[in-house]
Amino acid sequence: MMDVIDNDIKNKIYEIRGKQVMLDSDLAKLYHCKNGTKDINKAVKRNIDRFPNDFYFQLTSAEYQNLRFQFGTSRLSNYGGRRYMPYVFTEQGVAMLSAVIDTEIAEEVSISIMRAFVVMRHYIGNSEYRLSNVETKVLELDNDVKLLQESFNKFEEKKKINEIYFEGQIYDARSKILEICSEAKSKLIIIDSYADYNVLDIIKRLNIEVILITTDKLLTKEDINKYNKQYHNLKVVYNNTFHDRYFILDDTLVYHCGTSINRIGYKTFSVNLISDIDVINVLVKCISEISDF
Repeated sequence: MMDVIDNDIKNKIYEIRGKQVMLDSDLAKLYHCKNGTKDINKAVKRNIDRFPNDFYFQLTSAEYQNLRFQFGTSRLSNYGGRRYMPYVFTEQGVAMLSAVIDTEIAEEVSISIMRAFVVMRHYIGNSEYRLSNVETKVLELDNDVKLLQESFNKFEEKKKINEIYFEGQIYDARSKILEICSEAKSKLIIIDSYADYNVLDIIKRLNIEVILITTDKLLTKEDINKYNKQYHNLKVVYNNTFHDRYFILDDTLVYHCGTSINRIGYKTFSVNLISDIDVINVLVKCISEISDF
């Protein structure tokens, strides 16, 4: 029977203003007060010095309506009748009330109430701990997701700036070269010893200054003059210093290309962005020394 009483008491403990409390009407019923909450009020008034504000307080209308909304009118007893907002008692207030209330069952019920408060404190403490753990796990998961997303972003970035093209990917490789050249804002330097009309076909699409460093094996001065009569954006330096192919954008970005533009897509090759600033500076300085531009 006592277990049933204890469980019933647990259901009558609410949290208000950050405190665990019980309603005066529920306490009046548990203590078998003949006149309901009136007996509770009389006991408190006779011993008002024993009931400071942290032992008991009166609910506001908003707090009472919130309780009714959460638990329904059936859970909020009107035992003894009332014309005012109910009072609630904290654990200390309940302990004090049991000492001043005049009913035969008060002492026995008070023990059950104290046990119920202990159980509820333990339950809430564990719930807060579990919630804290859940929140921690959520934060950890969120951080893991962010790190994973950053890794994916870096992978996507790396995939875009360091790409490999296989034999037969002529269109894709050509599109990549055009995309790189189009990134230049004001100046583009192309280093390709075997540049031919394929290079000119790309350069004519650009509305910026282009410097081509090549040999005269496939593009003659006459070829360049014919091109510039129509497009006027190309300067050529004939030089056989370089073996590899490079695209230098605005003297700040450098792409290394594994094949000449006239052979892109015919054999497997890669395009890589050079991130070492020292290498970039040396390359730009070398170009300035072999040209008048």
